[in-house]
Amino acid sequence: MTLMKSWVESANDPDGWFPLNNLPYGVFDDGKGPRTGAALGDKVLDLAALEEQGTVPAAGFRGGSLNAFMAAGPGSWERVRNALTRMLADGAEERDRVAGALHHQSDVTMLLPFVVSEFTDFYAGRHHASNVGTMFRGPENALPPNWLHMPIGYNGRASSVVISGTDVRRPWGQLKGPNDEVPRFAPSRRFDIELEMGAIVGQPSDGPLGVAEADANIFGYVLLNDWSARDIQAWEYQPLGPFQAKATATSISPWVVTKAALEPFRCNPPRREKELLPHLRDVGPMLHDIELEVTLEPEGGTEETIVRTNSRELYYSSAQQLAHHATSGCPMRVGDLIGTGTISGPERGSRGSLLELSWGGKEPLELAQGGARSFIEDGDRLTLRGFAQGDGYRIGFGDCTGKVLPALEDPYS
Repeated sequence: MTLMKSWVESANDPDGWFPLNNLPYGVFDDGKGPRTGAALGDKVLDLAALEEQGTVPAAGFRGGSLNAFMAAGPGSWERVRNALTRMLADGAEERDRVAGALHHQSDVTMLLPFVVSEFTDFYAGRHHASNVGTMFRGPENALPPNWLHMPIGYNGRASSVVISGTDVRRPWGQLKGPNDEVPRFAPSRRFDIELEMGAIVGQPSDGPLGVAEADANIFGYVLLNDWSARDIQAWEYQPLGPFQAKATATSISPWVVTKAALEPFRCNPPRREKELLPHLRDVGPMLHDIELEVTLEPEGGTEETIVRTNSRELYYSSAQQLAHHATSGCPMRVGDLIGTGTISGPERGSRGSLLELSWGGKEPLELAQGGARSFIEDGDRLTLRGFAQGDGYRIGFGDCTGKVLPALEDPYS
C-alpha cells in the first residue's frame, strides 16, 4: 500500500506519523471538555463534533473515552474508518463540512484514551527473557521450563496506567541486597523502564478464545512503558512474581493505532523451538514490523537514543497472549490492556531496558552528556517512539514519555 493523499497537507509528509493511512484515535481537551478525536498530520479531528452534525456514523464519540466506540464492535470500527478515509481524502466533497472540526495538535491536551478495565503484562520477548534469566540463573537455565510453551504474565494495576507526559515519582519499597542481613525501607535505586507494546481489547468475551478469535477482539495498539523498580522486584518476586515493583506507573502513548492500520505490516513469528499446543498455535502472520526506540534526556541535557529494536522480535503475539489469558474462562472486558513485555533484540543497543543495557549495573551505559547510567536518575526523561514504515508513509504512535521525579520524603516518618 502507498501513501493515501489527503487535503490536509501535513498528512502527506512521508516522514510524518499520522497520514490518512493511519487515523489513530485518542481523547483530547481544547478547554471545552474531553472528546474523541483522530490524528491526521499535525491536526486533531473532532469526532464528537462530526458525530453531532451527522457527518460520521454515531459511535459514542461524545464521551470522554474510546470505550463506547470499541464496544460498538468491528462493524462500527470499519464504517467509521471508511467514512473518515473518504471525507479526508484529496478532493473529498465533504471538505468544507469537516474543516471546521480540525484543531492543531499543539493547541490541545491529550488525555488517557480509554478507561483501562484491567492490565495484564506478559513476558513475551525471547531476547529479554534470555538476558534476564542469564543474569540471575546463568545461561543454562535462562528460560523457565514453561517459557517456550506458553506466554508468561502477571496481573498489574489498571489504576497505575497513565498518559504520556505524566511525571513518575521514584517509589519507596522494601529492599534487601545480597549482603544485607535484614531488609530496609528506602527509595528504589534501580528504577528502570521496559519498552513494550500494549494491545487494547475492543470486544468482551466470557470463555476460551482461539488465537484468531482473540486477534479479532483486539481494537488497536499503543506504546507502553512498564516502569519497574528492579531492587524492590528482586526481594519480593519469589514465589508469586512482581507486585509493588511494577505498581508505580505504566505509561502509554496518547494515540491508539488501530489493528486495521497495521494490517500491511504483519509478519511471521520466529521459528518455534517447541511446538505450541493447538489452542496457541500460529494462525498466520500475527506479529508486526514496527521500528521502536527509546531516548533518554538527562535534566539540563540533550535527548539521546539509547535503544533501537523492532516489535517483530516478540516470540508470542498479542493475540496469543489474549488467547492464553482466556483459557481459564477468565472474562475479558472492553478496555483491557495487554502488555507484551519488554521487546529486546539480539544486540546490546537493541535491549529494551536499562537492566539489560547495563547488564544489571555491571556495564554502565555511557551517555554523550549526563555521564553514565546503570539505572534511571532523578530528572531523567525517558521517551518511547515507534512507527511502521510503508511505501512513502509511516504509521506512528506519538511519544510515550515520562520524567522521573525524586522520591517523597519518608512517608512514614
